[in-house]
Amino acid sequence: MSLREFLAGLRVLVVDDEEDVRRGIERLVRSTGASTSGAESGEAALAHLEREPADLVVSDIRMPGISGMDLLREVRARRPHVQVVMITGFGTIETAVTCLQAGAAHFLTKPFDNAHLLEVVERVGLEALAARRAREAGRASDRSIVAVDPRSQEVLAQVDRIAPLRVPVLLEGRSGTGKEVVAHALHDRGAHPERPFLAVNCAALPDTLLESELFGHKRGAFTGAHKDHQGLFAQAAGGTVFLDEIPSMSLPFQGKLLRVLEDRRVRPLGSVKDEAVDFRLIAATNRDLPTLIGKGAFREDLYYRLRVMTIRLPDLRERPLDIPALARRFVERATRDLLGAGAAAPALSPAALEEMLAHPWPGNVRELENTIQHAVVAAQGGTIHPHHLRLDARDGAPAESEHLLSYDEGKQRAIQRFQRRFVLAALERTGGNVTRAAEACGMTRAALQRILKDLGVDRAEFRTSGDGETAAAGPVPRE
Repeated sequence: MSLREFLAGLRVLVVDDEEDVRRGIERLVRSTGASTSGAESGEAALAHLEREPADLVVSDIRMPGISGMDLLREVRARRPHVQVVMITGFGTIETAVTCLQAGAAHFLTKPFDNAHLLEVVERVGLEALAARRAREAGRASDRSIVAVDPRSQEVLAQVDRIAPLRVPVLLEGRSGTGKEVVAHALHDRGAHPERPFLAVNCAALPDTLLESELFGHKRGAFTGAHKDHQGLFAQAAGGTVFLDEIPSMSLPFQGKLLRVLEDRRVRPLGSVKDEAVDFRLIAATNRDLPTLIGKGAFREDLYYRLRVMTIRLPDLRERPLDIPALARRFVERATRDLLGAGAAAPALSPAALEEMLAHPWPGNVRELENTIQHAVVAAQGGTIHPHHLRLDARDGAPAESEHLLSYDEGKQRAIQRFQRRFVLAALERTGGNVTRAAEACGMTRAALQRILKDLGVDRAEFRTSGDGETAAAGPVPRE
């Protein structure tokens, strides 16, 4: 199955008040194989989503009536499985941050590069399709913690120690490090794994919706409140409530949450009396809360209530031994969810694993999973090679640790990365035939062999039957 054939199952809604722009984006998105619909306003988009499902919404920000930002918040609240990509002609860093904090999958500015938009639609679309197929099959994601690296084993040991305790836990770590996976593990290994695990992304909801979601509301409390709604704190009934991106809460709402934690009682919107609740709270942050406290952006008393126990999740680059195990798990999951239960999972070539181990993974585990999803479709059930990963397109900026190197050291590392990608691609094209690879690269066979030896690359890993070289050539020895 080609990428285009697979994306034929993707349903995209394009929202823009300018008809020519909207139709242009629709034509561009359809070139990926996806099906598209259009809406000329935020109101029309919400009405469309009530009638027909969508996997991905591509929306302008500035529109009459319901703005793109309001549409984003409504979609994330009503249809949390729908991914949203925002486009604007007035892009600023502040706007981009606001969009991403509200739950947007990506942010683009006009005039955008068509190839970039297509790459975003393919990447986000693959993620949305995988999630949809898993839901349709009635499967929960495999959430067990991969702990091969000592850093991850330390986290797992903390989980085992803390899980039986009915105390608040604060998870600290950058975006994509797996905080929700750890929250699930704390719940599953706790005293009542049979009780509900309820999660909410605080950045995806404004205060009013967040208060209704957590505390509940009474019929008539606000426009659209047609019946009583029990909040998550009450629904938990002795289970776990997981609050992700906790710093996104406003200071007034932080005060309300603090009172709930102290009194174990909530007052639903529109009610005149409090209700007792029983839950275990796990909160997560990708920002440094003490710094926010110093700026007056987070309550110090709430911070101490949340961090009775704390677990810090390391970045993926800090636990590299987990990468092969995670990659293989994601290959199996993506094959099952994207290609079907009977499809054969592609193998991971040693060169692809080396490329993954060398990549800094600024998006952490989430970036690795998205990368594998694309590679599984692109590899066509064969073997995943470095070019299927498309990591070379992301290596323009130095890794965070490289800023500590001298200029000469950084330059040498960049040259080695280029050499590795260049010769691995040549070996893949020639099935490991060093003579033909050297000719394609415009160098002598001896020069290419020296580079392979310096890089520790074994050309036998790429050898296919009938490659035209004798076995006497042998593998290039590793240092």
